[in-house]
Amino acid sequence: MRILTLGGGTVGRWIADMLCRRRHSVTLIDSDPEIVRAINSELDVRAIEGNASQSTVLFSADVLSADLCLAVTGNDEVNIVAASMAKALGARRSIARVYAPAFRDLATFDYQQHFGIDSLLSLEQLSASELARAIRNPDAIPLEHFARGQLQVYEMEVASGAPAAGKKLMELDLPPGVRVGSLAREGRMWIASGADETHVGDRVSLVGMPDAISVARKVFGGEKRARKKTKVMIAGGGETGYHLASLLGREDFRIVLLETDAHRCEQLSKLLPHATIVQASANRRSVLEDEGGGTVDYFVGCTGNDESNIMAGVEARELGASRVMCVVGRPDYANVVGKLGIDLAVSERDVVARQILGFLNEGAVISQTKLPNGSIGVYELEVLPESPITQASLANLPLAGRCLIAAIQRDGFVRVPMAKDVLKVGDIIVALIDLDDTDEILCLFHSDS
Repeated sequence: MRILTLGGGTVGRWIADMLCRRRHSVTLIDSDPEIVRAINSELDVRAIEGNASQSTVLFSADVLSADLCLAVTGNDEVNIVAASMAKALGARRSIARVYAPAFRDLATFDYQQHFGIDSLLSLEQLSASELARAIRNPDAIPLEHFARGQLQVYEMEVASGAPAAGKKLMELDLPPGVRVGSLAREGRMWIASGADETHVGDRVSLVGMPDAISVARKVFGGEKRARKKTKVMIAGGGETGYHLASLLGREDFRIVLLETDAHRCEQLSKLLPHATIVQASANRRSVLEDEGGGTVDYFVGCTGNDESNIMAGVEARELGASRVMCVVGRPDYANVVGKLGIDLAVSERDVVARQILGFLNEGAVISQTKLPNGSIGVYELEVLPESPITQASLANLPLAGRCLIAAIQRDGFVRVPMAKDVLKVGDIIVALIDLDDTDEILCLFHSDS
């Protein structure tokens, strides 16, 4: 595929090299002549000097024939404008990297829709999602990115005495804003259908709006009783730490977040009212002892500094933390952290690599990923003109047990679909697809023309 990368900094250069090694044709644009010279001499890519947000530069990089444009300069605004222009000028898909949370906050303004960009990527948010899934359940369905943060996925076990126990899903009185995404039993996970019967001990994933999920949890959880909350200590109140605390939420987790900057602590106390914010350094053993670092279920180092994350994690492990995780940027640290007693090291590069590789698709597929258990794929799909998927309501399509339409994005709004819904051209949908049926299901989304 033909890939246009805007920005030759650490991230842009690494992405260009990764894609080049996978035999893609890569063109890179950067305004620094020294960076351009270095990339042209060291990598098998075409590097061009120029401003990525100027149309003449994009034309010289042959934006018209680009299958994918990745705007990853160090400036959020440049990335958004450049990705928007690239899409308007002919690139098939366009992605912009952003750092500031405001650009992903749909409550104030929908930058992605307004500028016609296929996706806004935050390395920090992706890393936080990876950590949150590892804490909740590594096999959890990752919808945080696909549904743009508007839908929630909650996994729970069917309790003894729950209204759902022993009943088929079609018989349950669930609110309209929630769907059962998957069922897991005896080590096997599959896409749920209305004919599936739930047993005590099954793990179900609920997909939907937060309020609707709160209601649906009572159907599967039985009598409400006090549960012990999982204790999580987060070292670092930057964007990764903030996103992690937000994703974990208040109902099942007791969160303590350590941050050294006083002003940032004030911000976090307003943004995260359910978390305990402490102005302190996680690299001081006395602080970890005083704040209960030795008694937590999870300690997560995400200070923005690899060495600080590793050292704080080692201290937490020695104090007695059950599991230790950290964010590590340097690839050469990957083999070291496991020997130091750190259970999981999340690399921003690895996380964004998987995300970008998921965008290298053709036709209706915008992006895709696979669940760790290997049986279910999560697809983001565009409904194309004259595709068979638009010819009938969801209930009358051959999807049951093979594909679950988990979300529909239409006119800038994301919602959980109903059985009577009919997909329209231009809709963006998120689907869970059984990998054995992928080809047949995707044919329904391909245009007949």
